[in-house]
Amino acid sequence: MKAVIEGLLFLSGDEGISIDEICKIIDKDTNEVKELIKELYNDYEDNSRGIRLEYLGERFKLTTKVEHKEYYAKLVNEDNNTLSESSLEVLAIIAYSGPITRIDIDNIRGVNSSYIVRKLLIKGLIEENGRSDAPGKPRIYKVTNKFLDYFGLGSIDELPKLEVNDDNDYEEDLFKSKYQEI
Repeated sequence: MKAVIEGLLFLSGDEGISIDEICKIIDKDTNEVKELIKELYNDYEDNSRGIRLEYLGERFKLTTKVEHKEYYAKLVNEDNNTLSESSLEVLAIIAYSGPITRIDIDNIRGVNSSYIVRKLLIKGLIEENGRSDAPGKPRIYKVTNKFLDYFGLGSIDELPKLEVNDDNDYEEDLFKSKYQEI
């Protein structure tokens, strides 16, 4: 069960997970879950581990160890001017749809975007723009002036216009195709 809790912590990402949620998912009582979390906490405190278990905002979260921050900074170094395809995708979603929550970004992409959002925040290409009124009050993100500078834009209005394919046109084309019944 300790491994299951570890997986749940990993999947919960930035949002974290409450003890009640863990109890409900693994069908164990609070005392059992607290004991498993305590064991997991002790496992992570070992110097051979790069992450730790923290209790922040009434939720358990996996975080990196502060003592290794110089190495983590190299991964998300601001001097690295290349952006991955995934980063560009997330930036485009935020630029065109923002302000937007990470959950909405995930829904558009179909995959978890927590890591990419963190990288873009550290690079200063996006920033938090308040909280949504949705349950849990998720953070809302928007692009920054640094984003505009990076892409040579004077304002967000200078983004290229998106062409939206109308599904009705596609259906009409199929209807008029050579496979039309005569």
